[in-house]
Amino acid sequence: MSKTLQAIRGMRDILPNEMTTFHTVEAGIRELMHGYHYQEIRLPVLESTELFKRSVGEETDIVGKEMYSFLSRSDEPMTLRPEGTAGCMRAGIEHGLFYNQTQKFWYLGPMFRYERPQKGRYRQFQQWGVEAVGIEGHQIELEMILLGARLWQILGITDKIQLQVNSLGSPACRQHYRALLQKHFHQARDQLNEAELQRLARNPLRLLDSKNPALAELIASAPRLDMHMSNEAKAHFAALTQALTEMGISFVHNPHLVRGLDYYQHTVFEWVTEALGAQNAVAAGGRYDGLIEQLGGQPSSAVGFAMGVERVAALLKEDSIPKVMPDVAVFAVDNDIAVQVQAWTESLRDALGLSWSITMDHQGGSHKNQSKRADKLGARASLLIDKDAWEAKAAPIKTVDGWVSVPLGKVAEWLRLNLTQEKV
Repeated sequence: MSKTLQAIRGMRDILPNEMTTFHTVEAGIRELMHGYHYQEIRLPVLESTELFKRSVGEETDIVGKEMYSFLSRSDEPMTLRPEGTAGCMRAGIEHGLFYNQTQKFWYLGPMFRYERPQKGRYRQFQQWGVEAVGIEGHQIELEMILLGARLWQILGITDKIQLQVNSLGSPACRQHYRALLQKHFHQARDQLNEAELQRLARNPLRLLDSKNPALAELIASAPRLDMHMSNEAKAHFAALTQALTEMGISFVHNPHLVRGLDYYQHTVFEWVTEALGAQNAVAAGGRYDGLIEQLGGQPSSAVGFAMGVERVAALLKEDSIPKVMPDVAVFAVDNDIAVQVQAWTESLRDALGLSWSITMDHQGGSHKNQSKRADKLGARASLLIDKDAWEAKAAPIKTVDGWVSVPLGKVAEWLRLNLTQEKV
């Protein structure tokens, strides 16, 4: 007997009983993006590998060991996108959307990274991303943070999430600081494991957010970037933190907060939670001036962030999200009239429109069994039509208030009159 096939490790099925939670998150995102007038963009899942090497950075963990890359049939290096910013910038450059223009984009879809699967982390995951291009200053960074704060409010999870902010300074500040960090950690290289030694050589800033408790003292004694930033960079960050305070957005300045992608500079931020164990980052982003030019476009400022949909969905209380029940359930009690009842159900959909959820039972069986299935289904109105009712051109309708018989031609009108107020 052949082995039962299962999903690939790190890839998960999102089952129907979970979809209500995901739809709640996605509906909140769409409401938010409409309210702030951001435009949706849909991007390819597959991109040239070179795009991520040039944007994310060849020395990052993502490019070094987490990408799903392969050669196409024509020997072109391809990669399943590990993040959305690079593809969004590529699209803007390719279609001339950035030249002397400002743009505010958002996208939602799957990303792929080869990581160790654990709670809140999968190798295929859904990500919501927001990007603003051509806007300088700290106010657009403030808007990005306000978007996150507003979504947590919409979803009712504000009390579960904390904002952390930091500044990486200018590229010149960061380069100088990188050298200081390498010198600091190199003196204790015997305390570093193999992965940490690789980070020391490639991207020493990532050592600052290491979860290895053995490095806690070494990290605490490391040079602080804010002590080595230019006056201009300090002023930029001070303006943002002052604005956050004035807007009533609580935050923590985390001087060890860095982002694992090479394109970040100046402001970086993360929304974190203690409710998901080790995977505490829910959303993160920052400013990435220079990326568009790096990818072949005209120099332009840019800022954005991304959120893991699975992680936010995991924060929602399932009992606070109502289960999706149909508005109307139709049962043909006698098989002899099943096709006629199904045709009539289609006319009911025509009359009510598809904003009404109407399901038809196709299992057949006795009136008693179908009535039990109707109760279990939980529709607000169940129509159990047997041969006698059909010949009498009447529909027996069961609601929480009991039974009523309505002429078939009047059912749509009756449902609107008796259920619409409850539906709204």
